[in-house]
Amino acid sequence: MSSKETCRTELRAAVRHLSDRGLYSASKWAAEQLMGIEQDPSKHTPSHTRFQRGSSSIRRRFRTAGAAESSATPSGGVSYVSTRRWEYRRAAHVLRDQTGKKAVFLRCYALYLAGEKRKEEEMIELEGPLGKSDAVNRELVSLERELSTLRKNGTIDPFGLYIYGLVLKEKGNENLARSVLVESVNIYPWNWSAWSELQTLCTTIEALNSLNINNHWMKDFFLASAYQELRMHNESLAKYEYLQGTFTFSNYIQAQIAKAQYNLREFEQVEVIFEELLRNDPYRIEDMDMYSNVLYAKECFSALSYLAHRVFLTDKYRPESCCIVGNYYSLKGQHEKSVMYFRRALKLNKNYLSAWTLMGHEYVEMKNTSAAVDAYRRAVDINPCDYRAWYGLGQAYEMMGMPFYALHYFKKSVFLQPNDSRLWIAMAQCFETEQLHMLEEAIKCYKRAVNCNDREAIALHQLAKLHCELGQTEEAAFYYKKDLERMEAEEREGPNMVEALMFLAQHCKTQKKFDEAEVYCTRLLDYTGPEKETAKSLLRGIRYARDVVEHFPP
Repeated sequence: MSSKETCRTELRAAVRHLSDRGLYSASKWAAEQLMGIEQDPSKHTPSHTRFQRGSSSIRRRFRTAGAAESSATPSGGVSYVSTRRWEYRRAAHVLRDQTGKKAVFLRCYALYLAGEKRKEEEMIELEGPLGKSDAVNRELVSLERELSTLRKNGTIDPFGLYIYGLVLKEKGNENLARSVLVESVNIYPWNWSAWSELQTLCTTIEALNSLNINNHWMKDFFLASAYQELRMHNESLAKYEYLQGTFTFSNYIQAQIAKAQYNLREFEQVEVIFEELLRNDPYRIEDMDMYSNVLYAKECFSALSYLAHRVFLTDKYRPESCCIVGNYYSLKGQHEKSVMYFRRALKLNKNYLSAWTLMGHEYVEMKNTSAAVDAYRRAVDINPCDYRAWYGLGQAYEMMGMPFYALHYFKKSVFLQPNDSRLWIAMAQCFETEQLHMLEEAIKCYKRAVNCNDREAIALHQLAKLHCELGQTEEAAFYYKKDLERMEAEEREGPNMVEALMFLAQHCKTQKKFDEAEVYCTRLLDYTGPEKETAKSLLRGIRYARDVVEHFPP
């Protein structure tokens, strides 16, 4: 890792270079990392205060600037609310005779944006704001031809290579797009947008490892983010914690650590990180939809209400804000209103993955399975690695009584997220259905769920019941004991405990373990239902059997 002063100098220059070229999202990212570097006290003077943590000069400049570039980048969604198509074409026309590298980049970028804008207009005209369409960017062919020639002649700069990579990616030429984007980041490593596009082309660890990237501290940011997308969450955490040594106060790194912890289902730690983020950056909206998911899972009504109110006042026309409000109404059980806000998020950015998935969940709650399936399919079209959408498809088909289809989608979700016990449990329950009735396969899935730290405590009980159903009493007794130990440790009562005590009492009596059987029966006497009478009867039987054994030994 380079020194803090080196990183600071490089990022200051990058903010200017990227802003000059209209790459506002990358410029904003660079500015955020610049603010995350701890000041050297020996060099700190009042003239440097604009770069202090909590300072607002850079924040004011870049708070809303990200919309322009992220809207122009396919992976971030396309939404051209503020710029008219003819303005892009006008810019390209003005620069038509300029041959400088910067001018060529700006002209090509303007043409690319004009094509994206026209594509979106055609999609709305043909299918409506959330419909599917085969519309394409009509500038891609001419841009590919021109940029390819410039690259062959060696007259293209790293920003031109970035646009060339975008064009190739959109045309489906992923291998060449990867090579071109690697060239771009090797020459100019501070363009985070180029790294982000490169990451979307690395869908396997093999593809990631095949990249010939120069050693630079920006590579660590890229690898940390790529590991996250490849579900290598522990590796990603290690990278971000290493980067924190230099970027001590980076809110971006804090948010990414929270994301990794979220995927590892460490909700308590995630909540602490987001609370700290909001204290440091009270107007932050990026990643706050993930925080709302945590609050939703923990059913924190007041905290989610406060967050929704806060982001809505900050900027209600951000898709993240709409998703947070949608989560709030979902937690209140107002599913129609929740869907309305998720649809609003998608009107702002139709490629906003979370909104499609969450809207699918709402349609499931409303028993509108066809709409749910459509929403989930749109989510997997955007990101085939979104395990939540595949899981949602499985749920929807299970509701429709189609377990073979459901099983197919559950298998896809568990392949993408093999450490999530909920997915294994869903697949096990699918195997248990009347149409499939594949109990041995269900047992295998429940065992995987137990190994994945089944927080809902479903798997142990189901394993005991399935082994009992298959007549495997020793295995059933083993899992009932495990389940009983867990319920005791968590101080839980209920019908599962009664069932475990009843089975173990009868099993121990059968095995002539009378002392152990008597302990379980005695515990059942504390209950007031029919199990109390059953326990009394069992105790009488145990005492009689014990007397028989004592008087007539084998």
